[in-house]
Amino acid sequence: MEEIVVPAFQGCVTRMSPSYIHDSDGSSSSSHQSLKSTAKWAASLENLLEDPEGVKRFREFLKKEFSEENVLFWLACEDFKKMQDKTQMQEKAKEIYMTFLSSKASSQVNVEGQSRLNEKILEEPHPLMFQKLQDQIFNLMKYDSYSRFLKSDLFLKHKRTEEEEEDSPDAQTAAKRASRIYNT
Repeated sequence: MEEIVVPAFQGCVTRMSPSYIHDSDGSSSSSHQSLKSTAKWAASLENLLEDPEGVKRFREFLKKEFSEENVLFWLACEDFKKMQDKTQMQEKAKEIYMTFLSSKASSQVNVEGQSRLNEKILEEPHPLMFQKLQDQIFNLMKYDSYSRFLKSDLFLKHKRTEEEEEDSPDAQTAAKRASRIYNT
């Protein structure tokens, strides 16, 4: 977000967004977010997968469950969809196939047999060629491992840490300052 500076208001407290407060010197009064990351992660798997820290924690959990390949496949497919160069797409498609989908894959994901790709299709890649398989893996994570993740010690420990940080004197001071600034 680009900050617009109006000369008459230079040196005043600026409001970039509700989650951050900047003093006149540009320093942040609070690193406290308006909505804790664990609350966002618990709202949906989509939210969790959009947050780099959430992905990191989810991967840690899946690694312990011996199913990290699911999120790695999902992430590889997301990267693949953003590719523009045909040659890079071919290389990435083959990499995804050999890593996750081939019968000899090192990190084979569990997808329905009839959904597996034929190697011939890899020669003519398109951004959504893995979509059906990615959706299967997403649903597998959503209805299986994601719900266990939300009950896991890993998630609950992170949630407690956030709550403790929220209750710290620094966070309370920042919250009071925000309350004064925004008249809440």
